[in-house]
Amino acid sequence: MRKPVLVVIMLLVLTDGFGWGATGHRATGLIAERYLTKKAKKRIQQILGGESLAMVSTWMDEIRSDSTYNYTTDWHWTTIADGGRYEDVESNPDGKVIMMIEKFTAELKSGKLTTKQQQEYLKMLVHMVGDMHQPLHVGKPGDRGGNDVKVKWFRADSNLHRVWDSEMIDDTKLSYTELAQSLGNPDKETIKKWQSTGVRDWALESVAARPQVYDIGNGNLSYQYGYKYFSVAKTRMLQAGVRLAGLLNQIYG
Repeated sequence: MRKPVLVVIMLLVLTDGFGWGATGHRATGLIAERYLTKKAKKRIQQILGGESLAMVSTWMDEIRSDSTYNYTTDWHWTTIADGGRYEDVESNPDGKVIMMIEKFTAELKSGKLTTKQQQEYLKMLVHMVGDMHQPLHVGKPGDRGGNDVKVKWFRADSNLHRVWDSEMIDDTKLSYTELAQSLGNPDKETIKKWQSTGVRDWALESVAARPQVYDIGNGNLSYQYGYKYFSVAKTRMLQAGVRLAGLLNQIYG
């Protein structure tokens, strides 16, 4: 009789620290597919065996239940203090998302990987680019990316990280395809501007967004907080999709 309760507890624990929830990650993957070159799209389909970027975008979260992949736990995030830069971090032995995006990009470009490595690195890259654009995955020191900031979300106990990962998104009741459509279509100049930046720029953008994220008043969050700041989440998901496409076009285009 206790098994269902234990499963629920385990799921609640495991969801802390994810990037965008499944809906957000899949929306980002779907957006990226719109902006791939024909050559890149064909090569990616070959590597992934026809799976879409939307569906593989959550793989890196799914493997957290497999101890074989415990070494990837700290690849979802990094820590940068207010006013700091990634290059200024003296010791960052855990949060490695920037390092791994740069590493996987170089290795996928090399063409020297096995088929399994290509598949796994590509899936991880899709996910990590999404994570980088969730402001609390470029956290400030001391509160585990907002996981330790306890809040209420429509009177239910939550934490700030979970609100940004999934609760604001899930409360729209949109599917990932509907969410992707709702994020809009940037013009060519905006696409070019966004794709001209690199992973360290994306990190600093997340740092710059944190004052809005932490504008929580007494911690009782509901309509007003979502009205003020869901637009930030929408922009970051759209940027993630466009930039992911740009990165994959560099690798495979």
